[in-house]
Amino acid sequence: MVDADQTFVIVGGGLAGAKAAETLRAEGFTGRVILICDEREHPYERPPLSKGHLLGKEERDSVFVHEPAWYARNDIELHLGQSVDAIDRAARTVRFGDDGTQVHYDKLLLVTGSEPRRLDIPGTDLAGVHHLRRLAHAERLKGVLAALGRDNGHIVIAGAGWIGLEIAAAAREYGAEVTVVEPEPTPLHGVLGPELGQVFADLHREHGVRFHFGARLTEIVGQDGMVLAARTDDGEEHPAHDVLAAIGAAPRTGLAEAAGLELADPEHGGGIAVDELLRTGDPDVFAAGDVASFHHPLLGTRLRVEHWANALNGGPAAARSMLGRGTPYDRVPYFFSDQYDVGLEYSGWAPPGSYDQVVIRGDAGKREFIAFWLKDGRVLAGMNVNVWDVTDPVQQLVRSRTPVDADALADPHVPLESLVP
Repeated sequence: MVDADQTFVIVGGGLAGAKAAETLRAEGFTGRVILICDEREHPYERPPLSKGHLLGKEERDSVFVHEPAWYARNDIELHLGQSVDAIDRAARTVRFGDDGTQVHYDKLLLVTGSEPRRLDIPGTDLAGVHHLRRLAHAERLKGVLAALGRDNGHIVIAGAGWIGLEIAAAAREYGAEVTVVEPEPTPLHGVLGPELGQVFADLHREHGVRFHFGARLTEIVGQDGMVLAARTDDGEEHPAHDVLAAIGAAPRTGLAEAAGLELADPEHGGGIAVDELLRTGDPDVFAAGDVASFHHPLLGTRLRVEHWANALNGGPAAARSMLGRGTPYDRVPYFFSDQYDVGLEYSGWAPPGSYDQVVIRGDAGKREFIAFWLKDGRVLAGMNVNVWDVTDPVQQLVRSRTPVDADALADPHVPLESLVP
């Protein structure tokens, strides 16, 4: 039973945390809601940091989940610039790291997110080495890219995943020279496979990006604290004024681990292990967003999803579970990306080795198509590229878990809706 005397604490001030707080109030919870954010910024969304805001096309205020006055108006106790350094599960308290203050909770939600993986090579202490995770990083990087564009400067990007490619596109739009270093043979190799990865290699090459595949950075060379070049493990040296590390993110599980909460297998992405209701092994502690590894009822496996939609939907799902009104969290994984004049949406889950066929509907050469990843005729995932208003039928095909005729799937004259059982 939830009552007005209870205190719900949310640790993590990103999109998942802000939407969880919003949902608690929308569902009628009248107790204390405490939202703790280790950044001094109000909770904000992260996709604009590598897209519109980075390009200067979206105003700074557009990234925030709510206007600042919303929190007080909804009686949300917002603690900005404060971190939690310990959870006492027996006493049901969290301890602030700055002054040791302890706060009681009846229910606790961990939405601590993830952090960029660091390059473990010489030269990462140079001034021109960057990561992108926070708003402050994006603001700094925006200035860097603008300066590189003005001065015909060169940036080397380590990693050809979504963040690496989006920043490569932004850098080229500013006019900077770009080299992307990637150990796999194509961009997005582990996400899309070689066939679709090549589509994005071609896209970026057409816009002047240089790729160096099959290699890793081994050293960043500098002088007087500034970057001069980046070296790779095959002996190449690339001139650079700046270097960006875009080699993935790691879940921020230190707080949960110290509290004795179960973590998921690192081979499957790590994270805090939760069930389909986003509950940890402690009935009073929940986790959502990037940091949560949840059992997905539809896919029958454990997943950790780092994308925007998971934060948008996972925070509210966890809030409802905290209130005792939860339902199994089985959203089809979804993300989107924008690069140059290409926009895409991806729905589903098709890791390497899980599919036996890729079906293309449309013209991949013109980058107007839908790709489907199939296993035994079943649609595991679909990605629409510059084709819009098809997310619902694509997700319905993923949900159906039943075989679909591949020829009909490839035929643009056959409505996708007609293929959904």
